[in-house]
Formats: sequence, structure tokens, C-alpha cells
Amino acid sequence: MSFKGYVKLARPFTLLAPFFGFICFALVAVGSPEGGQMELTWDLVVKILLGALAAATLNMGSNAVNQIFDREIDAVNKPTRPLVTKEVGLKGAAIACIFFYLLAMGLALLVGMRFFYIVLITAFITYSYSGPPLRTKRNAFTANFTMALPRGGLLIIAGWSAVKPIWFAEVWFIAGVFFLFILGASTTKDFADMEGDAKYGCRTLPVIFGVRRAAWIIAPFFVIPFGLIYLGLSLGILRGQVLALSILAGILVVWGAYIVSLILRDPDRLATESNHPSWKHMYLLMIVSQIGFAFSYLLLG
Repeated sequence: MSFKGYVKLARPFTLLAPFFGFICFALVAVGSPEGGQMELTWDLVVKILLGALAAATLNMGSNAVNQIFDREIDAVNKPTRPLVTKEVGLKGAAIACIFFYLLAMGLALLVGMRFFYIVLITAFITYSYSGPPLRTKRNAFTANFTMALPRGGLLIIAGWSAVKPIWFAEVWFIAGVFFLFILGASTTKDFADMEGDAKYGCRTLPVIFGVRRAAWIIAPFFVIPFGLIYLGLSLGILRGQVLALSILAGILVVWGAYIVSLILRDPDRLATESNHPSWKHMYLLMIVSQIGFAFSYLLLG
């Protein structure tokens, strides 16, 4: 057992999106006229940072759960994972997982009860993805849903909840955009994992439909969700700076189309390269979209 092994268990790179995503959508709430104008005080900054830490820590717990219950699959697909290499023992991973979840809940309580309830719901969903009895990852459709709900929809609502009540159409519309994006884009990680998934009963889209058909199925999810930003503007649901959001939507649609071109140009490469360029672009697009939303709303201040 080693500290380095526990760092690998937490998977630090995957923590960027929830950490910065929480901050960005808390700033969207600050900038939105829904629920009244707000000042970005130091007390509010501290609350937002605590919430971001809770979101990242919750993701660490989710990563640990996934590796605990996917040891056999990881031995095939990801043999360098710490539970496979024995850098971290099963008992140590379980203790770390519980610690991560409890720490996330403790931090959430410091932010407020709205956020705490969202963290509880998210903890249940992220456990259910990998853990028994539900283990939703066994079926492609429940797997993608339980990936998209916490990492897409609930992350946006969580960030907003640290600042304002969540019962506004605006926050749910934005959450819907990111939910749809992750609903399809989350499949990109499944192509390179087909061997282990098929062997141990996880029927992902590539396993069910094959590489090429699965690639065509997920392609629209890289473009259509960001096109919905224009719909939100035209209906008056999105209250950010119109020009900034319009430019952002255009960039994201074009970027998403480029990712689709990378995927469809040679779908079979997705199944042989664990670090296919589309995965990197998808992750960068996610972070840029989060920052873009925050910028578009803070321009109103």
C-alpha cells in the first residue's frame, strides 16, 4: 500500500470537471437575474469553494466505488489500476471510499441543506452505477443515464443551489443541456473497454451494437444539446448575456461536430486506443462550456 496508490484511486484528473463545474454554475446563479441580483461577497466565495471541494470529493468516492466493484473488468481493461496492481488493498479502498463520501457530505452541510440533499442523491446514484444490487452499468441505457444525471444535470443544479433556490426554469434548462451531452458522450469511454465489459456482463452500447453503430448513435449528442442554447435564448429562458451565449453555443456546436468527425472517421480506433483524441476533446469541451456559461452570466454584473 502507498500514498501514490490512493492518489491513483482518487483519479485526480477526473476531479477537474466537478470542481470547476460547481464553481462555474454557482457563478451563473450569481449573475442570473432569477431570484434577485446578488453580490459576490467573500462569505459567498468561501461557500462556493467548499461546495466545489465537496463535488470533487464526492467524485473521488465514486471513482473508488467503481474500482472496488470493477476489479475483474479492470484486470482486463485497465491493468494499471491500483486495486489490480495491489498498490491499494480492498479494505483500504473501502475505507477510503467511505471517507470520501462522508467528507463530501460534511462539506455539503457547511454549504447548506439544499446542496446537502443533492449530495445525498448523487452519492446514491454514483454508488448504484457500480455497486450492487442495482449496478446500473450492466445495461447501456441505465448506465448512461446514471452517468449523465450526476455529472451533467445534478452538477449544474448543485452549483446553483449553493447560491439560490433551484426552482427556476433556467437552471433546469441548463442542466438538461449538459445532461443530454453526457448521456451520449459518456459512451466514448466504453469503446476501449469492450473486451472486459463483454466478458463480465456489462452490455454497453459498443458491446450491444458494435463499434460503428454505437459511434453513429452517440454522434448527435455532441452537437444537438449545445444547439439548444439558441432555443433557450429565443424562449427567454436563458438570461445570460445574449451575444456571449450565442458565440459560446456556436463554438460548442462546431467543436462538437469536430469531435463527431474524429469518432466517425475511423470508429474502430475507438476500440483499440484508450486515449483516443475524441476523449480529450470531449473533456476539454466540457470544461470550456462550463467556463463559457459563467463568463456569459458574469458579464451581466
